[in-house]
Amino acid sequence: MTSQAADRPEQVASRRSKLTREREQEFFDAVLDQIRECGYDAVTMDGVAASTRCSKSTLYRQWKTKPQFVAAALRSNRCPRFAGIDTGSLAEDLREAARAAGGTSDKDQGLLQALGHAVMQDRELQQALREALVDPEINALRDILRRGVERGEVPADHPALEYIPAQMYGVLRARPVIEGEYADSDYLVRFVEAAVLPVLGLT
Repeated sequence: MTSQAADRPEQVASRRSKLTREREQEFFDAVLDQIRECGYDAVTMDGVAASTRCSKSTLYRQWKTKPQFVAAALRSNRCPRFAGIDTGSLAEDLREAARAAGGTSDKDQGLLQALGHAVMQDRELQQALREALVDPEINALRDILRRGVERGEVPADHPALEYIPAQMYGVLRARPVIEGEYADSDYLVRFVEAAVLPVLGLT
């Protein structure tokens, strides 16, 4: 019996070269770009393999299924736009958040729309989407509001505080549907000035 024949499957697997972080990110970027351009259902592992010049077996070996692959790609692109916003003023923090959200709204909302029905059918994909695009934003907005309360700019029991994150996140999703345009920075700052600051008693 040759040594190769005697090798156990786990030993063979351990000798496989691992993907570098850069190569892995190349796969992730490719699949998310294709989802934005073509929609989730049109994207295939074959297509991603061809665009990144790798074998389909490499992708399946790493991620097993397309939903697992896309979920991993979403998690890898987690980058809270509102992290680090702290001007010392709640009103200005909310304006800065609006500018940050507007700067990438076409990219993020395009991805959300392209994932569409698939997110509702796959719980892992849904959870990854929340972890990558929703929860970090909502939590960062809550931190902004909490600091405003701590500075005494807004009463802790102000009834509107609970709804501001949903209000700001909702307008990002709603404008493309209602007006056929993404909510850019200018639109979101005007929204904050007209609909968010007044209800908090800020000018």
